[in-house]
Amino acid sequence: MLSQYFKSITDQDRCAVVICNLKHEILYMNPAAAERYKKSGGAALVGKSLLGCHNADSCETINKVIAWFSESSDNNIVYTYRNEKENKDVYMVALRDGEKNLIGYYEKHEYRNQETMKLYDMNNAK
Repeated sequence: MLSQYFKSITDQDRCAVVICNLKHEILYMNPAAAERYKKSGGAALVGKSLLGCHNADSCETINKVIAWFSESSDNNIVYTYRNEKENKDVYMVALRDGEKNLIGYYEKHEYRNQETMKLYDMNNAK
């Protein structure tokens, strides 16, 4: 039951979210991620390896982060890069089951632009 709520939260996020299992298979991309990665295949990337979208150095770094996540259930988020042009930060975040076992990870983009929407302006909200 809660899964539909969690999916809806992610679907409504304006920032790209890509969820992978420990085999680096892309399990889910929210609409913002599918649009962001449209030139690379967009939603068709679901089921494919995330590593196929990265160069060898990036793949090595991703594997190092997964190893770090595996070392402790307290290791859960890594700041991966800053994109000045888009004024955003990108993170890798561990996904864990109820017993805190690592089950996957996701990429989260966070834009740092000030909101332009007026407070509680429901007439122009998108």
